[in-house]
Amino acid sequence: MPLALLALAIGAFGIGTTEFVIMGLLPEVAADYGVSIPTAGFLVTGYALGVVLGAPLMTVLGTRISRKRMLMLLMVLFVVGNVLSALAPTFGAMLAGRVVASLAHGAFFGIGAVVAADLVAPQKKAGAIAMMFTGLTVANVIGVPLGTFVGQTAGWRATFLIVAALGVLGLLGIARLVPEQPRSEGVRLRHELAAFRNVQVLLAMAMTVLGFGGVFAAITYITPMLTEAAGFDDGSVTWLLVLFGLGMVGGNLVGGRFADRALMPMLYVSLGALALLLALFTVTAQDKIAAAVTLTLIGALGFATVPPLQKRVLDQASGAPTLASAVNIGAFNLGNALAAWLGGLVIAAGWGITAPNGVGALLAGSALALAVLSGALERRDRRGASRVVAGAGTVAGAAAEPVAVAAPRQ
Repeated sequence: MPLALLALAIGAFGIGTTEFVIMGLLPEVAADYGVSIPTAGFLVTGYALGVVLGAPLMTVLGTRISRKRMLMLLMVLFVVGNVLSALAPTFGAMLAGRVVASLAHGAFFGIGAVVAADLVAPQKKAGAIAMMFTGLTVANVIGVPLGTFVGQTAGWRATFLIVAALGVLGLLGIARLVPEQPRSEGVRLRHELAAFRNVQVLLAMAMTVLGFGGVFAAITYITPMLTEAAGFDDGSVTWLLVLFGLGMVGGNLVGGRFADRALMPMLYVSLGALALLLALFTVTAQDKIAAAVTLTLIGALGFATVPPLQKRVLDQASGAPTLASAVNIGAFNLGNALAAWLGGLVIAAGWGITAPNGVGALLAGSALALAVLSGALERRDRRGASRVVAGAGTVAGAAAEPVAVAAPRQ
C-alpha cells in the first residue's frame, strides 16, 4: 500500500476523534451548559447533518482545484471548527462550531476514498479504502478514549483544542505525503450528477443510511446506557470505548479484505449479524461483561460494512465517482443523525435508556432488506444482459452459416 495512504489515515484520525469523542463527553457538556442529555445529543445530530450538507457542497466547490489542495483546505476548515467548539461560550455557539467542523468531514472522506482507490490496482481498491478508514477506527482506540479522559479530568474544552491540533498534523501529513493529482478535465458536474440516476447507487446510499445508522442509535447514548443500565462508573467508559474502537479496527480491515473478494455476501452477513446483535444489546446492556462483549462486536460488525458500501458506490458510479463518494459519506452521517434523533425520542418517551438499541436493530434490518433487493436486481440485469448477448450471437451465427450449394453432376 502506498505511503500516501498514511497521510489520509492521519486526517481520518483527527476527524474520527472529533466525531465520536462527543459521545463520551455528553454528560459533561450538558452539565456545563445546563441542558438535558437528549438536548446535548443535538451536538451529534448537528454534526451529522453538517456532514450531509457539506459533503456535496464542498465537493462541488472543489471541482476546480486539485484533489490534494482540496483535502488541505478541508483540514483547515476542520481545525477552525474545532477551535470554535473549544471556545464556545454558549450551547448554540458550540453547536455552530461542530457544524463548521462537520462541513469538512464528508468531502474529505469522499475525495480521500477516490484518491486511495486510484493509488492501487483494481483488485485492491476496497483494501486501500479500508486503510484510509483505519485512521477513523484507530481514533476510537486512541483518540476518543484519550479525549474522553482529558475531557473528564481537565475539561471538555481541552479535548477540542487537542482535536484541532490533530487537524494541523493531518494537514501537514497531506501536504508532505499525498501526491499532486490534477482534477479530471473530462468530467463535469453534470457527469457527476448523472450517477444519481443509477438505482444501484441510490440503493447503496440507502443501505449506508440505515446500516450505519443502526450502530449510532446505540452508540450515541452509550455513556448513560453503560453507567445507568450496566452499572459501570464514569471512569470505565474510557476503556469500554477502547473495546468499541478495537472492534471497529478489526471489522474495518476484515470488511475491506472480503469486499475485494465477495462484496455483496460480505454485506449480507455483516448487516444481518449487526441487526441481531443490536436487538440482543437491549438485554446484554444490563450486565457488565455481556455489555462489554456486545459493544466490541457492534463496533466490528458496524465497520465491516464501511469498505464494501463505499466501494459499492464507487463501482456503480464509475467514470464520475467523486461526488457520489462524498455524498455516500454524507449518507453515513445522515444515518447517524436519524438514529441519534430516534434514539432520543424513545428515551424521552420513557422507553428506557436501552431502547435505542431496538431502533438500531430495525434500521440495520432494513438495510439488509435493501441489500437483498440490490443483489436481486443486479442478478436480474445480468441475466437479461446474458440473454441479449446470447441472442445476438445466435442471430450472428445464423447469418454466418454457409448456404448449401448442390454439387454439379459428373
